[in-house]
Amino acid sequence: LTADAAIQYLPLPESVAIPVSQHIGAPATIIVNKGDSVKTGQVIATGNGYVSTSIHSSVSGKVSKIDTVPGTSGYRQPAVYIDVEGDEWIETIDRSTSIVKDIKLTPEEIIKRCNESGIVGLGGATFPSHVKLSVPEGKKCNTLIINGVECEPYLTSDHRLMLEKGEEILIGISILMKALKVNAAMIGIENNKKDAIEHLTKLSAGYSGITVHALKVKYPQGAEKQLIKALVNREVPSGRLPIDVGVVVHNVGTAFAVYEAVQKNKPLFERVVTITGKSVKNPGNYFVRTGTPIAKLIEAAGGLPDDTGKIVNGGPMMGKAVNNTETPVVKGTSGIILFPSNESVRSESQPCIRCGKCISACALNLEPYLLMALSERGMFERAENERITDCMECGSCSYTCPADRPLLDYIRLGKATVIKMARERNMK
Repeated sequence: LTADAAIQYLPLPESVAIPVSQHIGAPATIIVNKGDSVKTGQVIATGNGYVSTSIHSSVSGKVSKIDTVPGTSGYRQPAVYIDVEGDEWIETIDRSTSIVKDIKLTPEEIIKRCNESGIVGLGGATFPSHVKLSVPEGKKCNTLIINGVECEPYLTSDHRLMLEKGEEILIGISILMKALKVNAAMIGIENNKKDAIEHLTKLSAGYSGITVHALKVKYPQGAEKQLIKALVNREVPSGRLPIDVGVVVHNVGTAFAVYEAVQKNKPLFERVVTITGKSVKNPGNYFVRTGTPIAKLIEAAGGLPDDTGKIVNGGPMMGKAVNNTETPVVKGTSGIILFPSNESVRSESQPCIRCGKCISACALNLEPYLLMALSERGMFERAENERITDCMECGSCSYTCPADRPLLDYIRLGKATVIKMARERNMK
């Protein structure tokens, strides 16, 4: 619905609520107080530990309060509320539209700049990018993979970014290559985005070591392990990371954010978000400042359709339903989908008939029916042994189940519990 919709800039809201936990890892520590005046791009919370990163103000104005805001998971989380007054940016940001190709920073300086700029993975996982770029001692990266797959239905934010910011993305990839000290980068794009494949292939001819690869349309190919297998035919072992097979994966949106951080000194405080749905009057793609309530996006798209049954933050397969339109856009928000009522009703769950469809659908060779049963019964130790933490929550099992079992819901519960157990074990 939005593949042909050019990216627009969403007007600034009257106020924003910027959560300080917009990444995997420890929430950032708030360093501003009520009544402080801030500028666009100014640090308002600093990273708290290695796996953490800074949060920046996406607007200029006055801090009205430090409070909590409903997050995408439904839980309230700490946030900085700012009343918008104009749009005054910090002086160090280069706001010119000229494209800067010459990369002046050293690998170490690039990693430091990514950390200071709050760059995280924009494919959904929001893993702090400086951690990915810091290759552990004893390991070596020989291939950078850039994820342009965007395999979730409805979402087109990456697709439009590749079409409209191709040159910047390629410079961003070159910066990532320099940081990782690699000579080869592969951009994987699914075949249903032929215009993006053609555009980036043409542009990449002017960049050493960067190649574009058309991939079969196959969900969930946008997941790291599946993309690595498709492009370089390497399998990441259970419990290991891509760097263990000599690969680092970054999203195209992340590459663009890295370009802006390194070449323009612009922190990550806005991103492209798709707002769409079959009944939406004006579906589109927007550059949205973090902290903006999703109500503003819905308003820009023509308002909430009368037949809306569910609002989903993310894609239809991996996204989560939200019950509050004041939930803010964060770094990991790729899209907002408004589903009509007739597509929002869950069928009543039936007993498992052991058909094995969920096992066939699982891209990681897990047994979803078993993981659900173990989670449902509180047998988390066995669930850990059955590799529940390997699950990437793609939703293929729930989608294919003829008995409409809430497989993913229980697996998410079990996975979160097992991760918590493991963390407590490691602290002893």
